[in-house]
Amino acid sequence: MRFDFLQSHAWQVSLGRFVILLASAFGVGLIWHVQLYTVLAALFGYSLWSLVSLYQIQSWLHSRQRRPPPEDRGVWSDISAHVYTRLRTERSRKRRLIALLRAFREGAAALPDGVIVLTRGRSIVWFNEAAAALLGLSAPRDRRAHIDAFLPAPAREWITREPAQEPLRDAASARDASQHLSFRLIPYSHEHMLLVVRDVTPLARLEQVRRDFVANVSHELRTPLTVLHGYLEMLEPETAPQLAPIIADLRGQSRRMTQIVEDLLTLSRLEAQQQPADERVPMRALLATLKREADGLSQSRHHISLVRTCEQDLLGSIDYLHSAFSNLISNAVRYTPAGGSIEISWMPMPGNGARFAVTDTGVGIPAEHLPRISERFYRVSTSRSRETGGTGLGLSIVKHVLQRHQARLEIESKAGVGSKFCGVFASERLLPPPGLDETS
Repeated sequence: MRFDFLQSHAWQVSLGRFVILLASAFGVGLIWHVQLYTVLAALFGYSLWSLVSLYQIQSWLHSRQRRPPPEDRGVWSDISAHVYTRLRTERSRKRRLIALLRAFREGAAALPDGVIVLTRGRSIVWFNEAAAALLGLSAPRDRRAHIDAFLPAPAREWITREPAQEPLRDAASARDASQHLSFRLIPYSHEHMLLVVRDVTPLARLEQVRRDFVANVSHELRTPLTVLHGYLEMLEPETAPQLAPIIADLRGQSRRMTQIVEDLLTLSRLEAQQQPADERVPMRALLATLKREADGLSQSRHHISLVRTCEQDLLGSIDYLHSAFSNLISNAVRYTPAGGSIEISWMPMPGNGARFAVTDTGVGIPAEHLPRISERFYRVSTSRSRETGGTGLGLSIVKHVLQRHQARLEIESKAGVGSKFCGVFASERLLPPPGLDETS
């Protein structure tokens, strides 16, 4: 057994004192022949002195004034000095944490965006001044209140879903309809979330100006393009064979310009209409129509198949959904070489929901283009789009239509292998087939 503690100076001092005290008591006892009584008296005195030292350390620990501990050059002094050092370290660490917390709060309070700390149950823990101004919060009255009471209706629906992945980019304020807000939810621990609110009113106004400009220009271009296209159709290439290639090129470009204008007008209508009219969309009939249109576009150059394992219909706008699905099919026909295959499918999703998909064995899309492929006028290859007659607006229309139906666009593609475009619909958008008893 090793007695490493004997190497400590404090223990050496304390043991030395104890040995000297016992030796002195024993020596005095020898003189008076009462060794037992003097040794017991010495032990009692040493115990009493130890209790007094403990009381002093306890009083010092409970004292609010952190003065240096009492010193007696023994074990008690060493213990109190060690505790004092730990306390000073903890106090210094606490001061640094308080300073960091104060700096964080001051920085968050100075942010132009609203910042709200929420629990997992969406109770308010803390918010800055910008959040108070944007949502009408007041401290300390609204701390521990539920955030849903201060959100506009679209934000309340958004926050009950899974909003961490997709922010709500534009919602009218519940306090001022002319004010537009964006919301983003950021989970940062198991117990708390961060809700960031931003005033996007200037951006919304600029976006409205842009939409109005595009809609007006597209509408104004429609009439002269119609006149131009009409005159071009009246020209007979047979009367001037040398002009036949020029007339054919002019007709093609005229049709392409007309298609661009029509697509821009469709996008403008989608952006202006917050929610399409809800009606039953019979998927069996719609899929049959899409199959006939695909056969007509392909003209027997591709193998086109239809797979339908989902019997449910959709709730939405049949015109907009038909336009979106037709865009996906026309893209597949346009970018799939002759002899390739195209599959149109309507199938249930694992768990809930359903998926409309168009799968082709075409040229595919390189991975670096996939994040931007649904942007307006974005093209993987400008020359290829010109050859196939694409406008660069088809996938943007598809994305807008799906968003209006609370659906999402999923794209899987590999260059040289093919592509798969899916519109994934939630179970809330599915309807049982006509005549089927929903309660059964």
